[in-house]
Amino acid sequence: MFKVLLQRLAYACLILFLLSMFIFLLFYVAPGNPARLIAGEKASAEVLAQVTQNLGLDRPIYEQYWRFISNAFVGDFGFSYRSQLPVWDLIAGRIPATFSLVFGAMFIWLIIGISLGILSARHPGTWRDRVAQVVALIGISFPTFVLGMMLLYSLYFLPKQNGFTLFPPGGYAGFDKGFWEWFIHLVLPWITLALVTAALYQRLTRAQLLDILGEDYIRTARAKGLAEWKVVYKHGMRATLTVLTTQLGADIGYLLGGVIVMEQVFGLQGVGALAVKSIGTQDRPVIIGVVLLGGFFIVMMNLIVDLVHIGLEPRLRTK
Repeated sequence: MFKVLLQRLAYACLILFLLSMFIFLLFYVAPGNPARLIAGEKASAEVLAQVTQNLGLDRPIYEQYWRFISNAFVGDFGFSYRSQLPVWDLIAGRIPATFSLVFGAMFIWLIIGISLGILSARHPGTWRDRVAQVVALIGISFPTFVLGMMLLYSLYFLPKQNGFTLFPPGGYAGFDKGFWEWFIHLVLPWITLALVTAALYQRLTRAQLLDILGEDYIRTARAKGLAEWKVVYKHGMRATLTVLTTQLGADIGYLLGGVIVMEQVFGLQGVGALAVKSIGTQDRPVIIGVVLLGGFFIVMMNLIVDLVHIGLEPRLRTK
């Protein structure tokens, strides 16, 4: 077990190292002069040379990369070209909004998706299965921004026209403004993200559970008189969890890097909104910080998924 953990950690570190190298080459060696961006188009040659020296851009590439990776290792991604604030402070201020959106929606989509998937697998070909399939098809077919705009129109704009308010139009309210304000501002984003994502988990759960419920050991369990709920939840769902946790780890890792569309639709000032703003202003240090943060989340979630698989599969612990 300990050896497997060390192997997974070494693999994660290697991936992050390669990602950092790629990001460095992409943004620091790509065409364009960051010093000119900071100094301005009308800056003199002396000012441009001073800014270049301050940024360390006059040093060899390997020295620049070593400085970049050593600083990034301790959480120092430099300063924003636009605001002159530390990049990590800018990102850290946006993380609570993204985390609140992703993990809140995660609980909703797991409940909806897995419940509908179990319902479909237990009653294949019936009207309940067809209804669940239609719900999943609708969820997959709807673009996130369309569903978000529909919810805003029906649950915010129309009630406001009639003189009352059900939900706020958007924005993020931190815990410092109270739990209720935090909760009510995230209800519509949670529902939007959860409905779209739950469709995938419904279809995945249904497909995996149908295969597993046809296995010989499941028929043996039923022949022995085991209660149906034990057959489905104790034996069937345990085997399905391996696939579900793999998908969940990939989804969470990807979404924690920034739910760009959702944050734009609902005005949530999260990591995704920061990335969009930084791309528009060519703020390279902030873009690099956001990309590395997203890569870190994806690698760490895959590491966690590997450890969960070891816990679910006793055979993996003995290899």
